[in-house]
Amino acid sequence: MKILDKYLLKTFLITFTTVFVILFFIFILQTVWLFISELAGKDLDLILVIKFLLFSMPRIIPLVLPLSVLLSSIMTFGNLAENYEFAAMKSSGISLQRAMRGLIVFIFVLSIVAFWFANNVIPYAEYKFINFRKNIAQAKPAMAIAEGQFNDVGFYNIKVNKKSGENGNILTGVTIHEKPNNVGENKTVIKAKNGKLMSNEKSSILKLVLNDGYYYQDVTPKKYEDRAKLPFIKSSFKKQIINIDLSELNKVDEDKENSGSTNAMLNVNELRYTLDSLNKNLENEIISFSENINQRVGIRKTPVTIVKTDKKKKSLPDNLLSLYTTKQKSDILRMASSNVTSNIYSIETTQKDLKDKQREINKHLTALYEKFVIAFACFLMFFIGAPLGAIIRKGGLGLPIVFAVLIFITFHFINTFGKRLSQEGGMSPFMGSWMSSFVLLPLAILLTYRATNDNGLINFDAITTPISQLFQKISERFFPAQNQK
Repeated sequence: MKILDKYLLKTFLITFTTVFVILFFIFILQTVWLFISELAGKDLDLILVIKFLLFSMPRIIPLVLPLSVLLSSIMTFGNLAENYEFAAMKSSGISLQRAMRGLIVFIFVLSIVAFWFANNVIPYAEYKFINFRKNIAQAKPAMAIAEGQFNDVGFYNIKVNKKSGENGNILTGVTIHEKPNNVGENKTVIKAKNGKLMSNEKSSILKLVLNDGYYYQDVTPKKYEDRAKLPFIKSSFKKQIINIDLSELNKVDEDKENSGSTNAMLNVNELRYTLDSLNKNLENEIISFSENINQRVGIRKTPVTIVKTDKKKKSLPDNLLSLYTTKQKSDILRMASSNVTSNIYSIETTQKDLKDKQREINKHLTALYEKFVIAFACFLMFFIGAPLGAIIRKGGLGLPIVFAVLIFITFHFINTFGKRLSQEGGMSPFMGSWMSSFVLLPLAILLTYRATNDNGLINFDAITTPISQLFQKISERFFPAQNQK
């Protein structure tokens, strides 16, 4: 390795490590903020909090790594250009491509490591992260409930005045609001003097045993005039057991990028195997439904044979309903209308199910392509950042951060938009995953070309020269006398 390659690699590694640690710490704080409701007020010890953060850290790498490569490239080459080190290299016959050669090898190795990390470490961490969130409440059920506030646990909102006992599973002053199945007001309230939490690590059911309490439930009368009386049901109990499904803890809004989806916990081989099963299942369901609906409407696969009839025989009338009585006509039309309505409902229901299955396939395909996108993103960001730093000739944490943030926000926005669109069937999952790379690839080529030819970021002469020539022609045409002077 040449002295120049060692110098550039050392400078880049120092900058890259510093930027990576700072950005990683910032994104970790963002993760803590997102899951603050699961950490704060749960009496978690330090070891559990550290495990929680460790399992959530790998998912940050696809965001931090490309941004770190971009920012460190701009800063490194910007410092070299600002301190006229590039001018010294070029005077010695060393081009920009030659200066980037050693770093290109490093970025290539970094891309391979990024793919291995996305294919092995992130799926394992996602699996551990999901199970750890559920096991917190299973191993130590009292952690799912904080004192003095309502806690959203499964289908219940639970509030306790005080927790006691060795593991905090003895509850005093329990108030429970049961969530309604549909949108509406909460109509069921349970109050108990004390209770006890019991769980089993092998089960996802949390058992809550209540003692000496009351059960209240509002009743909605069928008659509207009776509703003003506000009737309700009240009963007392000495002991009551409530089973809470802890699997609800991991259910979040599907419109967000949830960690509960299985595709995030699979590597490339597992995703391909799962995709093969999902595609076969979708094809079988389409074939089964088409055969079923064809039988219901009377369509057969076998071709209809043409039977020659005797011309002397009386032909059927154009209006077949004229062969029936009025009552039979009414029954036939009613039956036909019912069959059409049933078939339309069946088609719409199956169409929705098929869209959901296709959406799941698209999500798995997107997860498969994302493992390759992160590796290519490292290359892309380097070939954007290195020539951009050489062009702007600014190092440090000022202008490079502005350019890096703008470019990365554009990359991340296009990437997120493409994934969302592809999951809903607006475009193919391949195009949705690679859209951001395809959009920014021409920028990388343009910046590399201009930096190699020692051109600026924007050639103002190419804009101002045609404008000045246009004004000169106008002046010569309308003011010839002044031009002759």
